[in-house]
Amino acid sequence: MNFTIGSIENWVANYYGIEVKASVLNGYDELNFLLVEKSGKKNILKVSNSSHDYFFLEAQVKILQHLAKSDLASQFQTYTLNKKGETLTEITVDEATYYIRILSFLEGSFWVEAPAKNKALFENLGIFLGKMDKSLVGFKHPGMHRHYTWDISTARDANYKINFIPDAAKKRIADYFMLQFETEVLPTLSSFRQAYTHNDANDYNVLVEGDTIAGLIDFGDMVYTALINNVAVACTYAMLHQSDPLAAAVLVVKGYHSAYAIEEKELNILYYLIAARLCISVTQSAYNGSLDTNNEHHFITEKPAWDLLCYLITLNPIKAENAFRLACHYTSIIEANENYKNIETKRNTHIGRNLSISYEKHLKIDKAALQYLYDDKGNTYIDCVNNVSHIGHCHPSLVRVMQKQIASLNTNTRYLNNHLIDYAQKLTASLPAGLNVCYFTNSGSEANDLAIRISRHCTKQKDIIVLDHAYHGTSTATIEMSPYKFDREGGMGQMPWIHKAINPDLYRGPYTYEDANAGGKYAMDVKNIIDTLAKENKKPAAYICETLLGVGGQMPLPPNYLKEVYKHVRAAGGICIADEVQVGFGRVGSHFWGFELQDVVPDMVVMGKPIGNGHPLAAVIVTDAIANSFNNGIEYFNTYGGNPVSMATGLAVLDVIEREGLQENALQVGNYLLEGMRALMHTHSIIGDVRGSGLFIGVELVKDRITKEPATEAIKLIVEKMKDKGFLMGVDGPYNNVFKIKPPIIFSMENAKDLLANLDTVLASL
Repeated sequence: MNFTIGSIENWVANYYGIEVKASVLNGYDELNFLLVEKSGKKNILKVSNSSHDYFFLEAQVKILQHLAKSDLASQFQTYTLNKKGETLTEITVDEATYYIRILSFLEGSFWVEAPAKNKALFENLGIFLGKMDKSLVGFKHPGMHRHYTWDISTARDANYKINFIPDAAKKRIADYFMLQFETEVLPTLSSFRQAYTHNDANDYNVLVEGDTIAGLIDFGDMVYTALINNVAVACTYAMLHQSDPLAAAVLVVKGYHSAYAIEEKELNILYYLIAARLCISVTQSAYNGSLDTNNEHHFITEKPAWDLLCYLITLNPIKAENAFRLACHYTSIIEANENYKNIETKRNTHIGRNLSISYEKHLKIDKAALQYLYDDKGNTYIDCVNNVSHIGHCHPSLVRVMQKQIASLNTNTRYLNNHLIDYAQKLTASLPAGLNVCYFTNSGSEANDLAIRISRHCTKQKDIIVLDHAYHGTSTATIEMSPYKFDREGGMGQMPWIHKAINPDLYRGPYTYEDANAGGKYAMDVKNIIDTLAKENKKPAAYICETLLGVGGQMPLPPNYLKEVYKHVRAAGGICIADEVQVGFGRVGSHFWGFELQDVVPDMVVMGKPIGNGHPLAAVIVTDAIANSFNNGIEYFNTYGGNPVSMATGLAVLDVIEREGLQENALQVGNYLLEGMRALMHTHSIIGDVRGSGLFIGVELVKDRITKEPATEAIKLIVEKMKDKGFLMGVDGPYNNVFKIKPPIIFSMENAKDLLANLDTVLASL
């Protein structure tokens, strides 16, 4: 309903006996007018809409009347009574009922307009709110007991609007924080102190003068809720537009606690409450955007809210909680001791001694969020190496699917269940025609083991051709065909039925990048092995190869290599196995599968690691002919392989890759990283080679580009320095001198820029 200035002035004259000049003020939920009397005295007139009933408006009156008796009285508005001595005036327009009320005008600048905000102002905001909440301890009004969108306690409702967020990366972050709200906050929220709260100390409701709080206006969002929510709202707005948002929030918390003590358990969840408040805001903005609304108040904090959410995802929640605790003089939750002797002793006692720990200074990782890992010291690390968490750590869409399924059913494959069929159909649809029969296992090692078993059964041969330096798993059979393991000190050595083909290394091998026929020449080494076997009246059962080499040096295969190799192997009756455990599911960017880079179709595809985003799931996919041959009367049954939880997990991973455009992201970000790494070669001679595809990248370090002597010691130092800067990187290759860069494929362009900038700095410091 639009009310004219004339009608407003007439109402004030008729109902209040005051002559005024009225003008429109901005407002979000109600109509607001500035009233100026002849004397110059100013007031604010508010017109309620139909969503605010008398009962709730009365609560606003009562809470201000209560606060008028406190030491903060001058910092709150007071009501002007109408001719009947009432604070609320009922009017009827076009058969609709409205209520008008006149409140005093408070002098001061809006928080958002304050030119500079010193530390005292943030702390004083906390003190003011603490005093206000403490003074409201005896206040009660049933009108504030309501279910309200902007009440953080009801933040879970934002899930219904999250799909209106158009940007996949932003939606993923908001969804992650909503998941954390459900798991970290909701289970205990009802046990926290409840209170009657203002609930909206935003940057347009807080008035300031210098470094003091001049007042707080607009009680239209007030609600009975968890007391700590009021602190969270204030912290949220205080953090907006700040270069150090956490420091701003800490000052608010410090001030509030000095006036009204915050309990320790309330501080435990404050980080997640702030994030939840932001999620309410961004989902509401997205929803409003879908309605094509032109109300600027629907979007006024949208960009800064997203900026703050993106900041929070990089902020270790332990760091935030600890900072809040220290501000309130509670004990630190971060141990000063930098080592982990106690936990390492227990680990060495109860865990196999030959399980190593990464990095010279060990990390204790307590939590993860998408491409970020949080340690127990409050540090955040960008994960540049974990290709298992393919779509990101704790991806909310995947977590919810897994939670729902495991709460519904998890059993073996001896019963009919749609999940098994649905996933098999979706998975095989991503492969070339003919590869349409699935065997599900629990790990890549188990899948490779099964692939070799099937190959030997179908060909009635035993010999296997692998690449030198290859790694295919931890089972007995896969260790036997992994030179990376059996050639090492303590390894079992090469078995007579395992044959190593030369690593098709275009950087160090006999045929290099300059040789256009290198792929065919490297393939001839496989042909020579086959010819040697023929002289012994043997044939290969299988040739197995990672479609981009992992521990062999993060290396793409030369053009035409697999095409020629497969031709030789098939001519000898062998089966061609593509090991996609490291590189499948869109990681290479331009294609969904690594073998597609070689324009070949294998007889079997083995997949693991990223297939379940860390859930124990793997698969062997074969042709009908191979499946029929393997169906020899001996049942293949895997107790856990193909269970409903695993199938729902695998299907969710595929859905996320498709829905969020992650293959395209791997291509764009990967290309940027490759170009950036090659650019670093111009200023850092230690970089000998940069190679890869999508987000599977190898950067080889050398002491000398001519001799190609491996810079093995230097790379160890660089890895540690990069860790200190917040980037977790790994090393691979026969000489342990190759950076392996294979992060979750949600790795962002901003992550890539930061990685390149920090690596440049570290290399320059050597």
